[in-house]
Amino acid sequence: MASAKEQCVAVVTGGAGFLGSHLCDYLIGQGQRVICLDNLITGNPENISQLRASRAFQFIQQDVTEYIEIEGPVHFVFHFASPASPVDYLKLPIQTLKVGALGTHNALGLAKAKKAVFLLASTSEVYGDPLVHPQNESYWGNVNPIGPRGVYDEAKRFAEALTMAYYRTHAVSTRIARIFNTYGPRMRPNDGRAVPAFIRQALLNQPLPVFGDGRQTRSFCYVSDLIRGIYALALSDAREPVNLGNPREMTIMECARKILELTGSAATIEFHPLPTDDPKTRQPDIGQARSLLHWEPEVSLEEGLRQTIAYFKMLLKS
Repeated sequence: MASAKEQCVAVVTGGAGFLGSHLCDYLIGQGQRVICLDNLITGNPENISQLRASRAFQFIQQDVTEYIEIEGPVHFVFHFASPASPVDYLKLPIQTLKVGALGTHNALGLAKAKKAVFLLASTSEVYGDPLVHPQNESYWGNVNPIGPRGVYDEAKRFAEALTMAYYRTHAVSTRIARIFNTYGPRMRPNDGRAVPAFIRQALLNQPLPVFGDGRQTRSFCYVSDLIRGIYALALSDAREPVNLGNPREMTIMECARKILELTGSAATIEFHPLPTDDPKTRQPDIGQARSLLHWEPEVSLEEGLRQTIAYFKMLLKS
């Protein structure tokens, strides 16, 4: 941690992505200096355009599967680099595995060299298609390692194992956030996830794509709540994984209908075959986050969706 006179420096890998860019905003709002690393394979320079003029922000275009070298002190390393939507990791399977393995190794190496706190952005996908409901951190998961989604699931599971190895072997101060479905401004309209897909189609009055019968469940957390939780976790002493997400569970059909209601769209719902290994349920047990971090979501689904719809309206007009 920085001394009283020293400004904290945070490195954010994947900092031009959806979550990474919101984290960069938040850290600068907390008075930190931020070094954002991104190869822009799925990140968007527009997500960090508001930060470019800040003296507290530096962008470095880099693939973190290559050696990371940063001059000067670093107090936090937030490892968010990875394709994160099914569209991306199914198109980029090898890159997804490499950033989970080599990228995590390089980011941990930087944290070790700088004696920095390291936080891994893991995912609820480590639970796979869960047989335990809701999912708590002690559950080991039900993952198909050779299925199409396995490239993302196993990349994150390996990243968690490597993070714990650096903690146990090298005493690196590590944290692991298991992030459940998060939504909000800066999501890409065509990234394949339910909320942006539904909003885009609703605003265009085109059919909303629902996979399977729509009875599979998800729990949607607004991005500002998630980033608050990430920061609280970074400042905590929690060494083992902590779930971060909104425990309000709903079916995909309920989500689609809510978005149609809020947009006032006359679009219909169109059913498609369920993708291979698509999880049937997803709901976080956030007991650990409540007790260790004193954190829980505050933004209602309706308010979060209104904010996200407003962003997509602006995006589709431009």
